[in-house]
Amino acid sequence: MDAGTIATFDPSTDSDSFRGALGTFVTGVTIVTTDSPEGPVAIVANSFASVSLDPPLVLWSPAKSSKRFEHFAGSRRFAVHVLRADQRDICAAIIKSKTAIKDIPTHLSHCGMPIIEGALATFECNLEAEHDAGDHIIIVGRVTKAQHQGGDPLVFHAGQYRTLTKEG
Repeated sequence: MDAGTIATFDPSTDSDSFRGALGTFVTGVTIVTTDSPEGPVAIVANSFASVSLDPPLVLWSPAKSSKRFEHFAGSRRFAVHVLRADQRDICAAIIKSKTAIKDIPTHLSHCGMPIIEGALATFECNLEAEHDAGDHIIIVGRVTKAQHQGGDPLVFHAGQYRTLTKEG
């Protein structure tokens, strides 16, 4: 679609246009990890947001159709990692395999969660609430420990990975 062209549509009957409209929003790229009976598992998520500072809450929303859904729905604890711009290979590995986390540099948190080395930020969470939301669920986590460092984030816009440019 050309700049300046406005398309109006019914999102309930035109899911492709709805997806395109949603894709105009720039999102960060995160990987969510948890432990499971199969060992540590991971999923890529761009549906991450802060919810509250007091108490410290964040949310993310896995798709019910994901083959990894069963590992995260109802998981009592998880960690959300905000990826750096140069961690695209980690993202690609996780997309290919739920257990790729075992081949990525990690350490275990104080409660046994796999923590990805070098992420811009990491939020270790206990499950606070889950809410049904159409073809996804909304998972709210209470952050029990967090860390962050400087660097450029890996971002996603209009179906592609992007880099941020600094003005000025």
